[in-house]
Parts: sequence; C-alpha cells; structure tokens
Amino acid sequence: MILTALVATEILAQRLDDPDWIIFDCRHDLADPARGRAEYAASHIPGARFLHLDDDLSAPKTGKNGRHPLPDPGLLMEKLGRAGVDSRKQVVAYDAQGGMVAARLWWLLRWLGHLPVAVLDGGWNQWIAEGRAQGTEIPQPQPARFSGKANSNGVDADFVRARLYASGTLLVDARAPDRFRGQNETLDPVGGRIPRARNRYFRDNLDASGRFKSPEELEREFRAVLGAEDPQEVVSYCGSGVSACHNLLAMEIAGLRGARLYPGSWSEWCADPSRPVESGEPKAARR
Repeated sequence: MILTALVATEILAQRLDDPDWIIFDCRHDLADPARGRAEYAASHIPGARFLHLDDDLSAPKTGKNGRHPLPDPGLLMEKLGRAGVDSRKQVVAYDAQGGMVAARLWWLLRWLGHLPVAVLDGGWNQWIAEGRAQGTEIPQPQPARFSGKANSNGVDADFVRARLYASGTLLVDARAPDRFRGQNETLDPVGGRIPRARNRYFRDNLDASGRFKSPEELEREFRAVLGAEDPQEVVSYCGSGVSACHNLLAMEIAGLRGARLYPGSWSEWCADPSRPVESGEPKAARR
C-alpha cells in the first residue's frame, strides 16, 4: 500500500508497528514557536519523530526571502535520513493545525521526489477524539540514506513577476479573505496581495469535523476558483509558503494535479517595494 495524499486514522493505527511506515509530528504555533515541540514531548502518536517548521522545514530568514524560506535540500535530506527515511518508507505527517504544517512536509518530500507521503486526515485532534494510542517515548531510529533531488514544483519571485500579466499562469492565494483584501494584516509589514491573484482560503478545504472534504466537493470548489484554467498553470501562494501547500494537497485529492508553489509567497513579495501590490475587492476574473 502506497499512500500519496491522505491517510485515515484507522489505517495509521494499524501500521504503528510497521517499520516501513515513519510518522512525523509537525505541530506548530506561529505565535508561539516553542509550543509544538513542548506538546510533542508531552504526548504524541507512538513512534512519531518531530520536525519543527522553523528549524527543520524552513531555511534561515534574511528579511527578503520570506518568513519560511525553503530549506536547503541537502540538509533536509540529511535530517530525513537520520530519522530513518529512505525511498521505500511510507511517510505520514500530522499536526493540530488542520494539516497546514503537515502539508508543508508533504510538499517538501514530493519536491525531493519522494511520493509515498500522506497527511493524517483530521490530524492530532481526530486521533485524540477517537481515543487512540499516545506515547511520550522519543524514538531512536536507525539512520538511513535518503536520496532525492529538488524538482521544479516550486517557482521564485522572478518567475511570478515575469508572468504577472501574461496568460498561462494563475495565482491562487491561500490566506483568509480579509488578508487577501489587505485588511487585518498582522504577520507581514505590508497588507495586500499579488496582482490578479484569486483567493481560496485553505481552511475551506476542510469540513466541520476538521477532515478534508471529498474529492468531488474539492474539485467542484476549486473549479469555481480556477474556471477553465488548467491546474498546471496554477501557482499557489500564501503568507509564507506553508498554507499554500494545503491548497496543493487539496488539489491533489481533487485530481487537479500539476500546480506549483511560490515558496516565498506574500512575505517575500512585499519585502521588495518595487513589486506591484493590489488590495481591496478583486477585479473580475480574467477570461
């Protein structure tokens, strides 16, 4: 069994002792970066390793490369290898943020060419609600050799700027609608959006229980955003390249494959005052 998008809690519960399955706890609080690690130490899914959004799944910030720059591929592969991941391992990622940070790890592994990676549907909250096993033991995995190579699933600011007003590229912003309009911006110094972007709030990918909507519902809702545009023309972005991965995962579930990530996202874009900015209600969608 190879899972490449989601895994249900009941399936993971059956695989906790499977040496070919490796679980990563990605819980994180943007307002309190130490919280996820503390919560992991207090209790986690048995056998899970911990990866920190800032320390492991991002590179250092320079002030111009966004709040969560992509990690160095070599360093990330080294960390994954130390955690026991090789090309045969099924990786499962979970968090308590609706899959936002887990989806970042999902995307990063696919970026490196590792396809057997899935996000736990419902995450830690669903796992706990169902009364499933918890533990505090920190695994001591047998190191493995993770071999991968970063592919072209990501684009940079120059790519976005060069295609800003051309056909063949559609920007989709995963932030909340108010931030998309440039209102209530609390994370970045400038409010607004990249011109001509469309909005798909990542939390709209989840149902009332916190699990992903059905493939059919996600396809219908994304089609309402994309119109007739080819999914391969989509560039997903958000504030810092994290929740944008949630939209890419939802599109994968919906069968709308081939979209790419702008990792620097709004936090990188707005750091250069020469880059154009829009705010307010969006203009009519392009034809």
